[in-house]
Amino acid sequence: MPALDLPLRGEDHSVPIAELSFQGEMGRISRQSGIVFAGTIFSAGLGYFFKIYLARVLGPDALGIYALGMTIVGFFGLFNVLGLPDSAVRFVASYTAAARVEELRSFLWGGAGIILAGNLICAGILIKIGPWIAARWYHAPELSRYVPLFSLILISGALISFFGKVVAGYKEVGRGAVITKLAGGPLTMAFSILLISFGMGLWGFLCAQIVSAAIVLALILAFAWRLTPRAARRPDFHRMSVEPEVWSFSGAVLGIGLLDFFVMHSDRIALGFSRTLHDVGIYSVAAGLVAYEPMILQSINQIFAPVISDVHTRGQFKLLKRLFQSLTKWTLGLTWPLIVVVVAYARPIMRIFGPSFEPAWPVLVVGSMGELVNCAVGSVGYLLLMSGNQRRLVRVQGAMAVVTVVLCAGLVPRWGIMGAAVATAIANVGMNLWNLVEVRCSLKMMPFNRSYLKLIPAAACSTAVAWLFGLVPSSLRSDWAVLGATLVACYAAFLAAAGCFGLDADDRLVASAAWGRLKGAMR
Repeated sequence: MPALDLPLRGEDHSVPIAELSFQGEMGRISRQSGIVFAGTIFSAGLGYFFKIYLARVLGPDALGIYALGMTIVGFFGLFNVLGLPDSAVRFVASYTAAARVEELRSFLWGGAGIILAGNLICAGILIKIGPWIAARWYHAPELSRYVPLFSLILISGALISFFGKVVAGYKEVGRGAVITKLAGGPLTMAFSILLISFGMGLWGFLCAQIVSAAIVLALILAFAWRLTPRAARRPDFHRMSVEPEVWSFSGAVLGIGLLDFFVMHSDRIALGFSRTLHDVGIYSVAAGLVAYEPMILQSINQIFAPVISDVHTRGQFKLLKRLFQSLTKWTLGLTWPLIVVVVAYARPIMRIFGPSFEPAWPVLVVGSMGELVNCAVGSVGYLLLMSGNQRRLVRVQGAMAVVTVVLCAGLVPRWGIMGAAVATAIANVGMNLWNLVEVRCSLKMMPFNRSYLKLIPAAACSTAVAWLFGLVPSSLRSDWAVLGATLVACYAAFLAAAGCFGLDADDRLVASAAWGRLKGAMR
């Protein structure tokens, strides 16, 4: 990789051109991530009410079975794709930018064939040994009945992931989000409610996921086909292999995924091994709510990832640093009001799911602290991965995987769901801070600058609004009403204060472009 302290190749030295480059890239990111975020908000809103429905209809035990089944799917899902979906983001973008049509065709057809074959093999293994895992490790023999359905979820999820990443590589994340989030989520919910109402219970929920996944797969495959250049659509049976550079990158991604699995799922695995299905069920609901908090960061990451590969390949490192700082600043700022509300109203939030779930409210508080750090450092993991520094990322993931497993093994048997929450939060914080150090060492970039200080008044205003709403006596308020009103008021206060104190030149540039697009859409 070029030394970053030398003159930057391909860097724009003209100020107007640099401004246009920044505005163009940021405009693309904000437009695409805005669509993804709108889809995420839509899915999150429906998903929140759907989780309440599932919690009240299926109960903690059934949700515990589902959570444990998905840990098995997650583990096998590492090997049935061999790291190729994440490779699609980088190499579809790279091959397209460099007009390497033959390599693009080989990757698409060869990658799809490998994933299909890998899925069939892994699904067969899952059906064979899944009941043993359910009975011997999780001590939940009732999970065995659902293993065939989980194998179908494994297959459909892998194919959707691959072609969704292909679409992301073409920098059409927004339209892909319309398919996966605005179509997939509501379809799953509608089919689930229909089948559960016929008395199918957890069977109905799993079948609904399979049916909706089949529809989403057909749609995303058709869209990827449209985006693919005509010359790359027809397979060349004499050249179906994947390039060595792809396998090298995919191997690193596979290693990262394996390590990330232990970081992300050790809590549920430890609970399943040492605790009851009831504990797993209530913890999975709380942890699922925490997973909504970084949705702005996740929306940005989906489109920023191919941009990193593109901009880094062209050697425009100053532009990359500028994008990184602006995106991280507003990721943190716009996530702050949500985290404040979740922490302040953790108990009422969990109480909405039913009395059995209320004891899990501390999980929300502890998990939110980890996600706050995650959003504060921004897209550090993708910066390492998409800039060719995946070995550094593997090193971080490996160390934190060991830390997570050790913490879960030591804390979960003693503290139950709180032990799982503490272990996960520590791993989240440690991994993101370490990734930040690696980005600083390898790319000479940090997300922070003086403009972050301008967010302090906006953050203080939103926090004060949440505190004022909390002064309303509980006898005079409804949990639903106070949560909705507080969230809206906190964001209104944050945006108003940010507009007065928190905008620098880059922010005004982006805000002006965003406002222009908004006015155009309203006409």
